[in-house]
Amino acid sequence: MHLFASLIEPYGALIVSVVIVGLFIAFAREWRSPEVSAAIAVSVLIVLNIVSVDDLLGVLSNSAPATIAGMFVISAALVRTGALESFATWATAGAQKHPYRSLISFLLAIAVMSAFMNNTPLVMMMIPVAVAMARQMETPASKLLIPVSFSAILGGTCTLIGTSTNILVDSVAQRSGMEPFHIFEMAPVGIAIAVAGIATMLLARGLLPDRTTVSSISLSETSKKFVLEAVIEDNSPHVGKKAREVAAFNRSDRQLIDVLRASFSLRRHIHDVVLQPGDVVVLRTSVAELLSMKEEGDLNVPESEHMQSLGSRSSSIVEVLMGPSSGILGKTLKHLRLRRRYGVYPLALHRRGANLAERFETAPIEVGDTLLIEGAPEDLRRMVEDYDLVNVSEPAERGFRRARAPIAIGVLIAVVVGAALGLMPIAGLAVIGAATVLATRCVEPDEAVQAVDWRILGLIIAMLGVGVGMENVGLVEGMVTFIAPYLVALSPLFALGVVYILSSILTEVVTNNAVAVIVTPVAIGLAAGLGVDPRPFVAAVMFAASASFLTPIGYQTNTLVYSAGGYKFFDFVRIGALINVVVFVVAMIMIPIVWPF
Repeated sequence: MHLFASLIEPYGALIVSVVIVGLFIAFAREWRSPEVSAAIAVSVLIVLNIVSVDDLLGVLSNSAPATIAGMFVISAALVRTGALESFATWATAGAQKHPYRSLISFLLAIAVMSAFMNNTPLVMMMIPVAVAMARQMETPASKLLIPVSFSAILGGTCTLIGTSTNILVDSVAQRSGMEPFHIFEMAPVGIAIAVAGIATMLLARGLLPDRTTVSSISLSETSKKFVLEAVIEDNSPHVGKKAREVAAFNRSDRQLIDVLRASFSLRRHIHDVVLQPGDVVVLRTSVAELLSMKEEGDLNVPESEHMQSLGSRSSSIVEVLMGPSSGILGKTLKHLRLRRRYGVYPLALHRRGANLAERFETAPIEVGDTLLIEGAPEDLRRMVEDYDLVNVSEPAERGFRRARAPIAIGVLIAVVVGAALGLMPIAGLAVIGAATVLATRCVEPDEAVQAVDWRILGLIIAMLGVGVGMENVGLVEGMVTFIAPYLVALSPLFALGVVYILSSILTEVVTNNAVAVIVTPVAIGLAAGLGVDPRPFVAAVMFAASASFLTPIGYQTNTLVYSAGGYKFFDFVRIGALINVVVFVVAMIMIPIVWPF
């Protein structure tokens, strides 16, 4: 091994550079999920002895993962206790009478909350609120969902704990010998950016698309539908015919959903199903059509208690969103057997603005997917709760632990105040806060485990390992030595702009946490090479890596609203490019004022 290491040592910087470029390509092309690609990259460096096992274990001592995990648990407690539910009620209350004022209050409140809690669960909870608010304002939900995501991103830049990116950049900077950032140190710049960004969205609402979401269609067209199960008797004229060719089952107001044979669903092959005696056809229809079918003798409604119960229940179509903690991620609809477990029928799967019509039952479910399902309201509600999904069509109706809401709010305030007063490092406060909400049963252990986005933590740990590899081979110093001569004759402000633009471009095509680990040491080294304070350069990485508006894949909250709003890819580019420019200009003005060179 020693001989092998000595052979590759002269080429260490080149090897790590190739690994990082390959990693960025893997991120951009989405060959595998980001955390898997990062794990493969750090594994290659371990095999090549560029990163030792001790180096990797040393990464686990970094404060960022513990801090982020603790804040995930505290955020889950805020959601579980209904601490945000009263806000949702308030946000939609005046939307009909004072739509513009309510919209401003809504977006500002999201930004404020995002400054102190993880923005992913916040946006997941606000999506159905925004849809309900849009309905009251008589405007498409697509006019509100991008602003919801962007407001959460902007608010997250205002404090150290507002986003995992800020926490990660701070921890990398500390490893390089810098003093830690204060919890509110970036607030002056963050608030200016948030206000400017939200104002731009409100003034440029014409750039927001007018899209029709699947959920809005379903709410308007299916609220009075019923699911009917009817048996094919021995003497039925439909015996021997293909189910899709029976006119009585395929009229404009009668939709054939499924055919059951010996309790097995034949829906996947419904176009080829030939009806037999005893088959049960499942139709979605209205009350009027149900009565017409009985009078015309098209079919006989079963009289058994079970069938009669199914035949009398109203049917709804809802759109549910898959969050990072969803219980069905990575699984397929084919194996979930939702009809057997819950009596509901999946109708479509939407991913990044496209309907996966051909393979929606065999495609593994991913974060940000929206699933269109039909069934009785109580069955749909049970499925949504069991799998921790988000009903896009309406705000959540679940049993909140309201009596413990003051505890959850108090814990968050205590963490913020403790960090502001410097009582102990933020990682310790986050862990104590998480333990407190667990001990007081604001959130249960299984709910807390589900609330933590383990993919983000895995990605961060793997990327920190890649960062160690960069340090071990002197790659950062090499990059700075190459770049500095071109920038030394220019002003520090120009160099700051280069760092910001580089971070901003990279975060649009790869994950922002990867950008934080790789660009932060380069920014610090560049500042040292120019003989200026590195703090403004690190702050530029924080804001640029978090401020991802140009694409729906650069930031997780954008991915969540992508399908839910019925957006197309360039809908983000249109409004996002303008927000990016505004945020860049404000950052370049404010950063040197708050952190002079």
